[in-house]
Amino acid sequence: MDPRQNVPAIDRLLEAPELAPALARWQRGLVVTLLREQVRQCREEIAQGQSRAASPEAIVRGALARLEELEADRPRRVINATGVVLHTNLGRAPLAAAAVEAVAAVAGGYCDLEYDLEQGRRGSRGSHPARWLDVLFPGFGALVVNNNAAAVLLALNTLALGREVPISRGELIEIGGSFRIPEILERSGARLVEVGTTNRTHLEDYRRVLGEQTAMILKVWPSNYRVVGFTREVETADLADLARKADVPLVVDQGCGRLLDRSPSPADEPSVERLLGQGVDLVCFSGDKMLGGPQAGILVGRPEVVAACARNPLARALRPDKMTLAALTATLGQWMSARSEATIPVAGMLAAEPAALRRRARALARRLGRRVPEAEVQVIEGVSRVGGGAAPGESLSSWVVAVRIEGLGEDRLLRLLRRHDPPVVARIADGRVVFDPRTLLDAEAGLVAEALAAATRRGGCA
Repeated sequence: MDPRQNVPAIDRLLEAPELAPALARWQRGLVVTLLREQVRQCREEIAQGQSRAASPEAIVRGALARLEELEADRPRRVINATGVVLHTNLGRAPLAAAAVEAVAAVAGGYCDLEYDLEQGRRGSRGSHPARWLDVLFPGFGALVVNNNAAAVLLALNTLALGREVPISRGELIEIGGSFRIPEILERSGARLVEVGTTNRTHLEDYRRVLGEQTAMILKVWPSNYRVVGFTREVETADLADLARKADVPLVVDQGCGRLLDRSPSPADEPSVERLLGQGVDLVCFSGDKMLGGPQAGILVGRPEVVAACARNPLARALRPDKMTLAALTATLGQWMSARSEATIPVAGMLAAEPAALRRRARALARRLGRRVPEAEVQVIEGVSRVGGGAAPGESLSSWVVAVRIEGLGEDRLLRLLRRHDPPVVARIADGRVVFDPRTLLDAEAGLVAEALAAATRRGGCA
């Protein structure tokens, strides 16, 4: 007799008392699907000669375990103790309290996303953040899409479809997720014209390729790398002057989202304000980096150029939702407040002074020492990073807390911290686990202490 015939039928499995709570909470079809998945796996293992219990109890336990996995598999809050401010893998910028409140206000009901309450008729999506962008950059137009890659794609497709776009070979970059400028150019329908070399590009290199087929000039700020040594690049103002004489727009993919010259940031990241002042026709940048808001792509530039992008049918396909627009509007408003560094988490993290970080590190060290007295805890000098593909050559002076626990290796300790609820993500330096207070939000120091105490117990060191 084929042993696979001993595997119980689905109808019989559904009668198991252990399934009653799951059937009361979830749709019957979901439970049936998970049971079938277990039955199929059981039969496959029997066919391959593997031992697998075919009892109803074992199959039901497997289905219930799978149901728990599904329920737990969702984005979770994580405590970022790495010192990387814009940690892409951890969701980049934490939102300001005003942005969180704005999202909550529109998420659970209806809102005036595309409705003019004064006129009682259809309004314009994106009009809310556009009003703040008008104040921040008077005289320029603005458009919001769902991320910066979309912003660059939209600009290229609108301004250069079927025509040529000169770009320096030193700016043909790849960023995370295999986003490559040459491939975006190709997908947009524009034709790439490479100028200069990887390390040196001159104004004459651009001038030489300008012609009737030139649609625009593209400059991509190398946010995620630096070429050093024997290098040269064309200043933005000079490139803008050349574009103006050739009667083509200059588009800059600034990426990092530094809005204003006064915005806290490493000095080599140009602000949107500065680029527009240098004559750039269109700047594309991210909302969830140094701006400190939600994922979004923002285009700011000459009104006629932005209007052309807004008329492109692709703009509808790339538009953001109500929660993104609510969060972005609130974040932009915070940049105009008198205390933006206190209300926008990213701004506060980037602006934090070493002396203040040293005080915070000492307070964290005392808390960790009280909760885990067997730990060796020290406050030492360290460095933080901007992250998010911004300012790769820059480090931020910091003070960090280094922890060593006898009998508990640093790799294992990191794993145990990540398994805590909420997970704590830290890093290793010089054989010790390091917690950087720069990226810890208010009230998270206590949670780090709880996580370290729990990890110590689970590691068998308590």
